Amino acid sequence: MRARPRSTVHLLLTALVATALALVGLLLATPGARAAATNVELIENGGLDNGNHVSPWTCSNSSGQSATDPTHGFVLKVTPTASDNGQCTTTAPVKPSSTYTLSAWVLGPYVYLGATGTGGSDPSTWTNGTSWTKLTTTFTTGANASVVTVYLHGWYGQGSFLMDDISLFGPGDPKPSSSVTTPKPSTSSSPSPSPSPSPSPSPSPSPSSSPTTPPPPGKHLLTGYWQNFDNGATVQKISDVPAAYDIIAVSFADATSGAGGISFTLDSTLAGRLGGYTVAQFKADIAAKKAAGKKVIVSVGGQNGTVSVNSSASAGNFANTAYAVIQEYGFNGIDIDLENGVNATYLGQALHSLAGKVGSGFVLTMAPQTIDMQSAGAEYFKLALNVKDILTIVNMQYYNSGTMLGCDGGVYAQGTVNFLTALACIQLKNGLEPRQVGLGVPASTSAAGGGYVSPSVVNAALDCLAQGTNCGTFKPDTKWPGIGGAMTWSTNWDAKAGGGIASTVGGHLHAMP
Repeated sequence: MRARPRSTVHLLLTALVATALALVGLLLATPGARAAATNVELIENGGLDNGNHVSPWTCSNSSGQSATDPTHGFVLKVTPTASDNGQCTTTAPVKPSSTYTLSAWVLGPYVYLGATGTGGSDPSTWTNGTSWTKLTTTFTTGANASVVTVYLHGWYGQGSFLMDDISLFGPGDPKPSSSVTTPKPSTSSSPSPSPSPSPSPSPSPSPSSSPTTPPPPGKHLLTGYWQNFDNGATVQKISDVPAAYDIIAVSFADATSGAGGISFTLDSTLAGRLGGYTVAQFKADIAAKKAAGKKVIVSVGGQNGTVSVNSSASAGNFANTAYAVIQEYGFNGIDIDLENGVNATYLGQALHSLAGKVGSGFVLTMAPQTIDMQSAGAEYFKLALNVKDILTIVNMQYYNSGTMLGCDGGVYAQGTVNFLTALACIQLKNGLEPRQVGLGVPASTSAAGGGYVSPSVVNAALDCLAQGTNCGTFKPDTKWPGIGGAMTWSTNWDAKAGGGIASTVGGHLHAMP
């Protein structure tokens, strides 16, 4: 059958549609007319395959060198030292209020992947292995985010690691084809779960909950408060603090007139008692402790602490002034020992901001009272969970509190092994990782109003939590081999009492698997 001729109107409509489609194609081909794409690669030279294999990545102390691997081809080999974790960084553009996936293939002991400057909760994840493993984490940017810093690093003195195929995938403008990461073929087997720093029957922490700066792998930490005043305990220089202490918390920072602001001044009376202990000597002692692998932090709060962070403005002031103190004296981070008015939202905001300013190596500890950690709904507990991604350890004060509830609902009296284990169990079962839970005890009967236990009781509690041995009448139904450690108030009172915490508890912690 012969086809019917098209009408004039039909032909006109066809021509108009063709013209419109041509205009659309022209607009899409015009530079600047294309909308920002989604799910594009934003890392430049993530495959480490450009001309010099390294740029634009920069590594601390020139620790990163191009190398080849039979599986991944060109890779970056990074060698941390005893005083440098071998951090390599690059920047990438991001869009505000957008979700991104960050990943990298790594091989080596205790390798960490993360990002800072996200404007939200900065992500971090890590692994420890002898085969290539793909690390993956996600994050959502804040309303004002435009650029993030992506980092990978190892751990102090833990040997070299390899990195390759780093990717940041999410909303953005496509990069030129020459700079986009093209993952190399890999014959690696499927990655195994990231293990805990110490043997544990429980699964490893998920990437979203892995902290940015965990303690040295395989190490249970002893924390001691150093008194920046003389109250009858043995006066000490920082250099006098025994090597058994892994973290030294300098007590305390001072509140300033500005809301949320802090400062620090070496106490002149103490300095005189120490024969003229100068600020320069104090700073040199901190540097020496750090060179020996110790962490020295400044503590905020105490019994008479008045620092209040309850607004965005005070949170910003806290982060800025705390960072200034850290920079001035060379501290590794901060301890939160506030005993009044904790606001989980704004103090969490301040601590994340401070962690971003300090960067890799930031140490964050806390010393809440027992009443503050009875429930995950308590403000201090909420704060610990809010900053879990940057939290080193919570050393609750298991003293000056009378009786408290344990995780089994039982009532336990302070000064007993049951009190230590049953209350620690609350934190261990309500969101904190084992290595983020420590036992805070007074060094002597003079150091607290009540709750003193001998070093042997502290060791028994650690054994009970880690191995299920040496328990009292309360025996947890779970073992936590990676339990974080112990803390004492204070190194000064411990010295006056003969050093039992440093020698007995410190020795026991460092001998634990």
